[in-house]
Amino acid sequence: MKKGLFTYENSIVLLMALTFGCLFFDRLALNFLMPYVAKDLALSNTQIGLLAGALSLAWAFSSYFSTAWAEANNRKKIVFVVAVFTFSICSFGSGLATSFVTLLLARLVMGFAEGPVIPLAQNFVERESSPNRLGLNSGLLQAFGSALCGSILAPVLLVQIAENIGWRNAFFVAGAPGLLFGVLAWFVLKKRTAERAGKREQSALNVSELLQYNNVRWGVLAACCVFGWWFATLPFITNYFVTAQDMTADEMGKTMGLLGVSGLLSSIIVPALSDRIGRKPVLLLFCGVGALYPFAVYFLAGSAAQLPAMFLTYFMMGLLPVVAAVVPSEAVPNRLKAKALGLTTAVGELVGGVMVPALAGVLSDTVAPSAFLWVSSVMAVLGIFCVSKLEETAPAKVGQLAEPLVAI
Repeated sequence: MKKGLFTYENSIVLLMALTFGCLFFDRLALNFLMPYVAKDLALSNTQIGLLAGALSLAWAFSSYFSTAWAEANNRKKIVFVVAVFTFSICSFGSGLATSFVTLLLARLVMGFAEGPVIPLAQNFVERESSPNRLGLNSGLLQAFGSALCGSILAPVLLVQIAENIGWRNAFFVAGAPGLLFGVLAWFVLKKRTAERAGKREQSALNVSELLQYNNVRWGVLAACCVFGWWFATLPFITNYFVTAQDMTADEMGKTMGLLGVSGLLSSIIVPALSDRIGRKPVLLLFCGVGALYPFAVYFLAGSAAQLPAMFLTYFMMGLLPVVAAVVPSEAVPNRLKAKALGLTTAVGELVGGVMVPALAGVLSDTVAPSAFLWVSSVMAVLGIFCVSKLEETAPAKVGQLAEPLVAI
């Protein structure tokens, strides 16, 4: 039993969370700076959607193939550190962009660099987590990462930097902290965390073997829906608040910061709740809650109820670590865990992060500016169906198993 605050388990969770935070600060920077970037580079909603899709496409391929190679060759630590350094440096490329094409290229390179970071970080945390803390630790990783740094600090800090010294300088600032955490990861990660015992695997991919597991098959689809719910709104919502709901840049930044607080709290509460009452009921409940988020944005615009309703319905964000880390980790044996994480992230990014925002962007240009909101709601409803096919794996509900559910 691991006790105390200053444990290696907590150190790994904190380090991975901070690194995760730098990654999402860089990744989400474009979304919060989009009103400035779109104006200077004359971007359409379709181009905005393609920018989000390009990074997610590169991320999708890199997250699985890079992670699978790293696990098969026992090179997870070096791949992780190199990836952290690379995406930190690549952030500068977005600040140097002078057109849609150059910005697209910069986002593609960043996506390739960022791809393996999350599945490897989640794998490191999973390997050091106490059995009853996997959901909580994965949630803390998400909370301090994408929620605190990416969704709370980023919109406030980046908008202020853009207002005072320009959006290009905001991208330069965003890329700096990751270099420090790359160095720390090199010295802190132990061999037992980043390497596995045994011989090198003959196969680096194991896709067909992974898909034999029920919770991998349906878990990947559930991840597509949860990712799609988030990415359907993320690239467009800031520009929509400014252009369609007449918010000032400052109001938009504060509104996004409030949603970031919701993401922070939900990323801790929702996964921790799944440790206690089970993965499946929590996934079903908050997919239903998330389906109402677009309605709060659209129908309550300008009313006193809008912000509280958005704050509560945005709690579906807390499902991201559950579908991306907890479900795949509990679905397969130890030797396949990193690959299961990589596959889930890859397909989730490909469908939820590439296809869904591209579709949302086209519909927002051709049907109505608010079309992306309804795409998001549909993804949440589809998520309920996919989650209904999962088998419960939380130790509190099924007991601590020596091996995950057998392949069927």
